[in-house]
Parts: sequence; structure tokens; C-alpha cells
Amino acid sequence: MSSSASPGPGRSVLIVGASRGLGHAMAAEFARRGWRVLGTVRGAGTPLHALAAQHPDAIEIETLDMTAPDQTRALRERLADRRFDIVFVNAGIANRAPGDTMAEVSDEEFAQVMGTNVLGAMRAVEAFAPLTGPDGVVGVMSSGQGSIANNANGTNDVYRASKAALNQAMASYAGRHAAEARALLLLAPGWIRTELGGANAPFGVEEAMPQIVDVLIAQQGARGLRYLDRHGQPVPW
Repeated sequence: MSSSASPGPGRSVLIVGASRGLGHAMAAEFARRGWRVLGTVRGAGTPLHALAAQHPDAIEIETLDMTAPDQTRALRERLADRRFDIVFVNAGIANRAPGDTMAEVSDEEFAQVMGTNVLGAMRAVEAFAPLTGPDGVVGVMSSGQGSIANNANGTNDVYRASKAALNQAMASYAGRHAAEARALLLLAPGWIRTELGGANAPFGVEEAMPQIVDVLIAQQGARGLRYLDRHGQPVPW
């Protein structure tokens, strides 16, 4: 299923990386609230496809691997006439052995994490942010582990570094676009039970996602860059 047809009236959100996990849950929560959702996936047969089959009037799907610049450019062209209230870049990965230090991680895996979490995410921001209006919100899924001030235990080197780099890249983007009115958001959702978060995380998606969506919606009309947790509280840089 893939469609770029114009949506009906009402509010709309573009979620980059909505096939499963937090992205899928975000799509479901926005649809539950009556929003039109366009979510991207990398392949067929995802949980988002099943959700779209249940809500065909609310959810559209586009295929995108955001680490492939040609795909990002092509989707931007297909969506050139669309406008969204919120654009949110959720896609991201962790290295297979989170405990690996910088001395232990392979060059290939380091490049994959950084290429996805920083370069791919920022290319998506650059491509799709102009699809929001002046009161729109452009957000990315950061992490509390991207906070340098809060790094007291020195774990998860590679993932932490990727999220700190994403935060810095978004700060640079905000500086270049300071004259624009749209809100920019670095969202730290907390430790949540997903494939990425693992079974030991203290919070479930059902509990966390309404709070995450509340924070996103609350940013409408707020100008500039913020680094917030899912309760809307600032996270130290």
C-alpha cells in the first residue's frame, strides 16, 4: 500500500519510521485521536500495514529507507504538494552489543549507527520540514542518553554518541532556520519496552505513547528548538 493522494480535512502527521515499535504506536495514537497519518516503512508486511488495513481512511503508507538519499529525495518530490501539521523522524537503531566501547565496536557497525541515527535522520529533517506550515512541528526521536550532562555511568557509548550528535545537528539546523516560526523538538521518550528498549524497560508503550503525542501536539505554535522528555520537561544538554 502506497499513496500520496491528498488527505481530507483535519490535522495530519508524517512519521518517518512507523513500521513497528514506537513509530507504529505513534501512528496508532494519532489515528485514534482523529489525525491523518502518513507513515514510512522499509518493507512490506509490517505492523503498520495491518493497522492501515484496519483504518484505511486514516493511515497511508510510503516506502522509505532514510539511509538511501535517493529514496528520501524521491519521497520529498512525491509529497511536494502536501502539508503536515507535524513531521516526526522516529527511525533509529542501536549497535548489536550496546556494551561495546568505542575501542570494541567495529568500524562498520559504528558507521551504520551514525549513518542511520544522525545522517539519515537529518537528511529526512532537511527534506520534509518544509512540508509543515508556519505553526508546524518538526521533531526527531532523541534519547535521554544523548544528554552529555546526564552521562554519569559511561555506558552505551555508540548509541549515546549518535543521539548526542543528532542533538547537535538539530541545534545547527535550528540556528540556520532561526527566522522561521515552526517548532523544533528533540524528544527523549524514556526507557520503554520495545524491540529496541528491551523487555526490562520499566514502561510500556501503552502508557508512554499518549504522553509522547501530548508533548508533540503541545509544541504547535512554539518557536525554536526544545529538548524535552515525554512529560514535557527539559532534558539537560
